[in-house]
Amino acid sequence: MAKGPNKNSSGRGQRDLKVKVKTARGRKLSSTLWLQRQLNDPYVKRAQVDGYRGRAAYKILELDDKYRFLVPGARIVDLGCAPGGWCQVAVKRVNALGEKKGKAVGRIIGVDLQVVDPIPGAEIHQLDFMEDGADDKVKAWLGGKADVVMSDMAASASGHKQTDHLRIIALCEAAAELAFDVLDEGGTFVAKVLAGGAEGTLQKTLKTRFEKVVNVKPPASRSDSSEKFVVATGFRG
Repeated sequence: MAKGPNKNSSGRGQRDLKVKVKTARGRKLSSTLWLQRQLNDPYVKRAQVDGYRGRAAYKILELDDKYRFLVPGARIVDLGCAPGGWCQVAVKRVNALGEKKGKAVGRIIGVDLQVVDPIPGAEIHQLDFMEDGADDKVKAWLGGKADVVMSDMAASASGHKQTDHLRIIALCEAAAELAFDVLDEGGTFVAKVLAGGAEGTLQKTLKTRFEKVVNVKPPASRSDSSEKFVVATGFRG
């Protein structure tokens, strides 16, 4: 089970220490605030200790603790996998390296537009998953259909909330279309969305293709973020 960052009580001799960052000449205030938030984020610090490539690893850990889709032997497709934190979590949980004796060995295919540093136990490909024939390539690499298609993708922020919402919903819808093509019956689809109203059509579509569809905000997701995750289980095929 993924545990949240330790919270030390403020007893005698103890106090919370926060790093403050001064705005350097030529650096925007927003960049300074982001850097300050990163330096003080307990999940960022924990990721460094645990060897994960980013704090997002704890989001998929917490989702899997609740819904149990990353099981030994599972075949996983991670869309937009950079920098690789979700793949790192999946490698351990599906037993991709065969380290859990007596358990089935899973398979992980990660795809991204950019080059991703190798991850032991995962097969990484540079691919635009929205191009024609991408689903066939994924199935060929996987050697069959997938048990889980997951996505933590987000479009580059424009600064306009509604535009960003529409962009990420479009990405999620495209990811869902690929999932319909590559998932095996009974499979799971997990993807990040932003609350904002335009996700209704996506939800309706998923409910016609899966037995159960839920929306959840894991503890690792920042409280000031509008992100949430859709977890659709029991693909009808």
